[in-house]
Order: sequence, then structure tokens, then C-alpha cells
Amino acid sequence: MTTRAFCILAAAIFALIAVLQLIRIVMGWSVTLNGVDVPFWASWIAVIVAGVLSFVGFRAAMR
Repeated sequence: MTTRAFCILAAAIFALIAVLQLIRIVMGWSVTLNGVDVPFWASWIAVIVAGVLSFVGFRAAMR
């Protein structure tokens, strides 16, 4: 696997994670881990982090 292909694959996975987290927020889906509800602000952080990592990955693939 080339570096470019790896960057594109990683960026696409991070983009998918960001979109799924955003869908969770919009649809109001609750997530419970080990009996504890995960707050929506954690999903906002996940959207931002995954979005930035996706952007960086796609940008690295274009170089």
C-alpha cells in the first residue's frame, strides 16, 4: 500500500466517523457504555477531531 492510498483510506474512515457522530447528534440517538449515558458534547468533540483528521489526511494525500 502506498502512502497516498493509506492517507486516502485513513481520511475516508475519519470522515465516516465524523458523519456518523453528526448523525447521532441530529437524530438524538443515545449511547450507553457500561450503564453510563454518553453526553452529546462528547460527540461534538468527536466530530471536530475526526473532521480535522480527515481534512489532514486528504490534504496529505494530495501532496
